[in-house]
Amino acid sequence: MQLYIFQNNCVCPSVWAASSSASASASASSTKLLACASPSSFSSTTPTPLSSAAPAASFAPLWLPTLRLGSPRSPAASALKCLWTVRRAGDKRQQNGFFVHFVGELCAFRQQPRWWCRAKRRGCASVNCVRNDFSRAEDEGEQRSAFTVVLQKCAVCMIAAIAFTSFELSAVALETSLVLPGLAVLISGPPIKDPNILLRNALPIDNKPIKEVQKALEDVTENLKVPGLKALNLVERNIRQAARALSQNKQAILASVAESKNAHGEELLNKLALGLEEFQKIVEEKNRDSVVLKQKDLLNIVGDVEEDMVSKFPFEIPEEHASKPLLKGRATVEMKVKVKENPNLQDIVFRMVVDGYNAPVTAGNFVDLVERHFYDGMEIQRADGFVVQTGDPDGPAEGFVDPSTGKVRKIPLEIMVEGDTAPIYDATLEELGRYRDRPKLPFNAFGTLAMARDEFDDNSASSQIFWLLKESELTPSSANILDGRYAVFGYVTENQDYLADLKVGDMIESMKVVTGLDNLTNPSYKIVG
Repeated sequence: MQLYIFQNNCVCPSVWAASSSASASASASSTKLLACASPSSFSSTTPTPLSSAAPAASFAPLWLPTLRLGSPRSPAASALKCLWTVRRAGDKRQQNGFFVHFVGELCAFRQQPRWWCRAKRRGCASVNCVRNDFSRAEDEGEQRSAFTVVLQKCAVCMIAAIAFTSFELSAVALETSLVLPGLAVLISGPPIKDPNILLRNALPIDNKPIKEVQKALEDVTENLKVPGLKALNLVERNIRQAARALSQNKQAILASVAESKNAHGEELLNKLALGLEEFQKIVEEKNRDSVVLKQKDLLNIVGDVEEDMVSKFPFEIPEEHASKPLLKGRATVEMKVKVKENPNLQDIVFRMVVDGYNAPVTAGNFVDLVERHFYDGMEIQRADGFVVQTGDPDGPAEGFVDPSTGKVRKIPLEIMVEGDTAPIYDATLEELGRYRDRPKLPFNAFGTLAMARDEFDDNSASSQIFWLLKESELTPSSANILDGRYAVFGYVTENQDYLADLKVGDMIESMKVVTGLDNLTNPSYKIVG
């Protein structure tokens, strides 16, 4: 069998394996058949063979739950056997029958989470009946009817059915760990791709009324996609919802604002109320072009109110990292890039919001380097359509060499998970077995800003950064190959679309912190080396 590793990351977590080693795979309970390298110093996109055994006849992507194989008699192993039998079946009817048997074996899989067990209890009896129905079915219509029962009774059957009916069955990939719970993410709805929404949602606050105002205004974006005047009617309803939530709960919103910022918070709320009235008039005049601009202005005010609700830094930094440069809040950074070989573009200024509430060590390290002018004059070093990357200085060192120590300054992997009160350090979510957990700063937005590191060393990040050039559709938060493995610490919020036009050799003329520098503690750039 020949196995391939994609050194520059696949965006979607489709897995590949040869179709010729089924029996060997069934007993290899501790063998991983897939490895993916991610943004670091890699530059090649060519698949690299990992073994020199007989090559497979064909490969195909397959979205399927991965199994932990036990004994050859376990339900998982039995399901695998059925799976390969489908491929060898002589006609369509045999294929359908063996497929339903495979689904039944999946439903019998043991050591499941609760939702799986409920699906098992509800669906297994029906699956067993359908097996018999297939054996008695006289025509394709009866088979289709029996197959529909399976889809209605068991969600797992549905997922498997989609995989089998979407792709020719020529490959199966196995992984040692059970990741079935994570598949629920794939059908949980479209991911949030707007960087400003992601940043608002990541603030450490808990005030339902202001979130109602925020949600009503954010829904304007989707409603504007409706054709005709109906869109403006829906937008008008959103405005009324936001105005009602604000007027009825103004005092509750103001009560959550930090005491030192109370006057500023009240001023913002009054400005928001007035803006909603102006927004209403814009919609009544059917001035569709002005709707988006006004929505953006009002959401910026909502974001300012929410930031005023953060009275203090929400957690303690671990002692081993407390002496590093830390960003205890947020900062805005502007990056000016000189484009060399594009006559349509000259200088581009990107604006980034760096989030220290969820990644204080990572964000602090970056802001400190910006203030050292570390990135000024540095070229874009990777631009392959997947990421844009820079930060590798000249010389043998692959990161920033601190002049006070003469050594490369490294920072730990840092990931804040939804529901947690402090970030996780020194380990990926996968290594901790937290497959279903979602980072508060996910790789969802075009222009997501993250730290590059050595693939096999969680704590090897230093100065190399990358921007992701994709919006998450089929790979939402916690279900792609980057979330929980690399530290996100901000998003490009202005001119992010131009990131796709950058090429290797384009030069960063300057980076500068325009707001939030006072949130940086332990700045090393003030220390003379």
